[in-house]
Amino acid sequence: MKRVVVTGIGAITPIGNTVAAYLEGLQKGVSGANLITQFDATQFKTRFACEVKDFNPEEHLDRREVRRIDRFTQFAMVTAAEALKDSGLDLEAIDKDRVGVIWASGIGGLATLEKEIEDHVLGSGVPKHNPFLIPKMIQDIAAGMISIQYGFRGINYATVSACASSSHSLMNAFDYIRLNKANIIVTGGSEATITKTAIGGFNSMKALSERNDDFKTASRPYDKDRDGFVLGEGAGTIILEEYEHAKKRGARIYCEIVGAAATADAYHITAPHPEGFGVINVMNLAMEDAGMKPEDIDYINTHGTSTPLGDVAELKAIEKVFGSHASGINISSTKSMTGHLLGAAGAIEAIACILAIHHNFAPPTINHFTDDPEIDPKLNLTFNEAQQRKVKAALSNTFGFGGHNASIIFRQV
Repeated sequence: MKRVVVTGIGAITPIGNTVAAYLEGLQKGVSGANLITQFDATQFKTRFACEVKDFNPEEHLDRREVRRIDRFTQFAMVTAAEALKDSGLDLEAIDKDRVGVIWASGIGGLATLEKEIEDHVLGSGVPKHNPFLIPKMIQDIAAGMISIQYGFRGINYATVSACASSSHSLMNAFDYIRLNKANIIVTGGSEATITKTAIGGFNSMKALSERNDDFKTASRPYDKDRDGFVLGEGAGTIILEEYEHAKKRGARIYCEIVGAAATADAYHITAPHPEGFGVINVMNLAMEDAGMKPEDIDYINTHGTSTPLGDVAELKAIEKVFGSHASGINISSTKSMTGHLLGAAGAIEAIACILAIHHNFAPPTINHFTDDPEIDPKLNLTFNEAQQRKVKAALSNTFGFGGHNASIIFRQV
């Protein structure tokens, strides 16, 4: 099979609107949480989130186009442009029939749908829907828009598996290139669901933190007093390219993607399996796919959402998979800084792994105050400050409602 490498990245996150700004936020341990500005949240149990700041789509896209696409697609278009520029690809010279787009979003254009319903309910009752309602809200439109923008005629579709969505898009892109069905795939995910419906829905599930009096530190993975996740938004784009194709054009190669796997818990719609069978299986299968051993992994970017059940279950699975080597790995949850980007989480966390390899550091788990007696103190959870270390290989975990599990491994070339 073909080897697959990363040759370009782009990011819009709650801690930085470019890859350079995101890297700086990861290295400094910045919190992206703030009070919600996109709607009046004063009546909600949770009044804060990790919003993208200072984003004006008209600085990047045509004004007419901005009106025709949802915020999650705007994020996708802007990060794709950054990643393609970063890759150094000559878009006039490449074979566009061999370039695909596999994109992800967990929910798609929720804000668009919410506004249309509000306008109808508060109107006269006569249907007057926006002709762009359907194309704006469907998840696959971001993949379609990227292909239209650049003329990429290869494979094109979207993946949906809740909070594991963009890990599945990366995995599918990896498979497609290594099976020699494409030279390049623009992949990743985007999400923009900081809306009344999402905050209200997650509040009803008791999934969100309600720490309104200290929102900057509310996302506390592995802290004894964690009380739920903080909703985030943004996007990450990764340019995956066949190794010889990248080498031939003299591309800068960040790292290689060497293994990926997906499993199911087959247990509960939202809760993790108490024995962690699906999570154990997915990490073992990813290492088998990569031909690697536990001691080859230096850094794990966990799913780590700051929920009472999920954080402990994932760490117990890591201890079972990595055995005595678990204490020698840097483990962290970057959701402590970015919040939880749902379907885009896998993409921006994969980029955190790529940056960790490229710059030799482990991003921190910020907002740690009190040790949880359920967590083995021998584990290095990289609390509060980034740590410098050689990172030859990194593993990214993401899990989604419905019991979806995905692991991806990146390695230095």
